[in-house]
Amino acid sequence: MIKDGDKKMGIEKLEDTYAEAFEGIFVRVIVTADDNETLKAAADDSTSTPSIVMGRIEGGVERYLSEKETPDGRVGVILQFWGGLDSSKPIHESVKRFEIELSYRIRQDILVKPFTSVFDAAVNPVGKIDTMERIGHCGDGFEWEEEFKGRRMINVPIMVPDFRIERHIGYGLGVMGGNFWYMCKTKEDLFKAGRKALDSIHMVDGAITPFDICSAGSKPETKFPWIGPTTNEFYCPSLKDRLGGRSRVPEGVNYIPEIVINGVSLDKVSEAMKRGIESIWDIDGVLKISAGNYGGKLGKYRIELKGLFA
Repeated sequence: MIKDGDKKMGIEKLEDTYAEAFEGIFVRVIVTADDNETLKAAADDSTSTPSIVMGRIEGGVERYLSEKETPDGRVGVILQFWGGLDSSKPIHESVKRFEIELSYRIRQDILVKPFTSVFDAAVNPVGKIDTMERIGHCGDGFEWEEEFKGRRMINVPIMVPDFRIERHIGYGLGVMGGNFWYMCKTKEDLFKAGRKALDSIHMVDGAITPFDICSAGSKPETKFPWIGPTTNEFYCPSLKDRLGGRSRVPEGVNYIPEIVINGVSLDKVSEAMKRGIESIWDIDGVLKISAGNYGGKLGKYRIELKGLFA
């Protein structure tokens, strides 16, 4: 329980600003395997590249599951995969692009791990993706379907028999890009606070941190549009002297890592932000806590930092 004094001191570290978040498409799946080592490799490999800013998809581990929590009685993990939503076009166009990118992650990073299976774990889906077209047909026409505990599964014959995936996976609309920055004095503070925040955030079902501790905040404007988002120079400690009065790095701050949060709803993202922030605000080397926003250029959701603790 947070004491009133600790809460007051913590809130004093919060900048009066907000995190700007946006809507995205996501799927939530359970991956199972025979052993923890294979399971972790599948989870880490398939979620290792946060690439939504490059027009692709990103993912994260929600939580690991025991044998009692999975459809097939093996060790498992809940993964989320996220794609961008172009509001200027029909939703099916965004879903189609997402479906293609998702198939790459599953085919190249999960299917190739021995004895893995993928099950749907959708939350309030608004539609379904048919996995036969881009994943099931990896069996080159030899794949087959069968019922398993009320689920329609595709068996994909491979050289280490066999990979299984549920035929239909639900997709939903959630919130991407919730974030906070914690401004640190030392490198030790950066890792201590970051790991503590991640542990707290990962207690929230429905939320993931695609970058975990992220060292490279960006901005929408760039001199190099073919690259995409580039560095947010105003918050780069190494540019403080070069920028002079334009720098926004506070005195004594040498590191400004960011933690980005995606979640199945705005409430889940807000809860994860709150838990992450309050877990670190009593660390002396965390001098200030802020967030990334771009004046509404990025997304429609505005999560006020101080409002989380009102």
